[in-house]
Amino acid sequence: MTGSDVTRGGMEGARPGRDAVTGEHAGRGRRRRGRGEQPTVPEAEFSSYYGKPVLNKPTWKALDIAGYLYLGGLAGASSLLAAGGQATGRPALARVAKLGAAGAISLSLAALVHDLGRPARFINMLRVFKPTSPMSVGSWLLAAYAPLTMAAAATDVARRYRLVGSAATAAAAALGPAVATYTAVLLSDTAVPSWHEGYRQMPFVFAGSGATAAAGLALVAAPATQTGPAQRMAVLGAALELGSFQLMKRRMGLVAEPFEEGRPHKLLRAAEVLTASGAALAAVAGRRWSRALAVAAGAALLTGSAALRFGVFHAGVASAEDPRYTVVPQRERLRARTG
Repeated sequence: MTGSDVTRGGMEGARPGRDAVTGEHAGRGRRRRGRGEQPTVPEAEFSSYYGKPVLNKPTWKALDIAGYLYLGGLAGASSLLAAGGQATGRPALARVAKLGAAGAISLSLAALVHDLGRPARFINMLRVFKPTSPMSVGSWLLAAYAPLTMAAAATDVARRYRLVGSAATAAAAALGPAVATYTAVLLSDTAVPSWHEGYRQMPFVFAGSGATAAAGLALVAAPATQTGPAQRMAVLGAALELGSFQLMKRRMGLVAEPFEEGRPHKLLRAAEVLTASGAALAAVAGRRWSRALAVAAGAALLTGSAALRFGVFHAGVASAEDPRYTVVPQRERLRARTG
């Protein structure tokens, strides 16, 4: 059986429960089924050359890589919020965002190195710069961004070298959008169907998710009187995340199915509810200056952003395990080209 036997509905021509009788009864067995003969041929299953799957599913650890995706988005968007807080005279908001960016990117790098196995493997990625490789660009981006966030946070806490801290804050904010979204490009550049087919909208989904996470952290930790920019970021980020994700699923066709099944569906549904409710609470908290509402909104936004990253991760793994999501879209693209 080959890839041509795979259809949207499963295996083409496969008949579950088909009996096959061999030996001297082969001729009569087909006419007299039901007299105790047992099926001797199992149900057909799809396999590729030498029994290998069409794709090798990602072997990344979910906690490491999904955590790396989440923390990178939180860090990048927090740098933007830090610069905004500093520019608008909200020092407490700026400090929370600076510390959040530095802490999140440090944990993100730790998760990445833990998955790689040895710190030297990350260092080896910096031996060359390859603009066509999202991993290479991302490695250099992290190497430049992480020290900037740490300098911005350290100078703010020490209350010294303010000019250096301001420059580091501005530079980190300039790199922040790329840090928050490059992981979407990294996933989309793989052959994993439910990641690759979302390449148009995935960066916008991750940008919105990073914004809601950064806003959530600020709502939880910053004084309510200074969280105005975070509240607005929460509402805008939620709209971008939820809208882009729905558009992405509609445009993906068949390979959107893993987002609607099993564990990914539960995680992504939770992400939608938490993000929408968190944004609504943030808007209400802004009008009432309620500390309790702000904390509840922030917790919902932080949790919803994490649920989205883990849901996207598990959906991609599930799509790599099922050959339909690889073979059927390839066949449809071939038909479209040949007319």
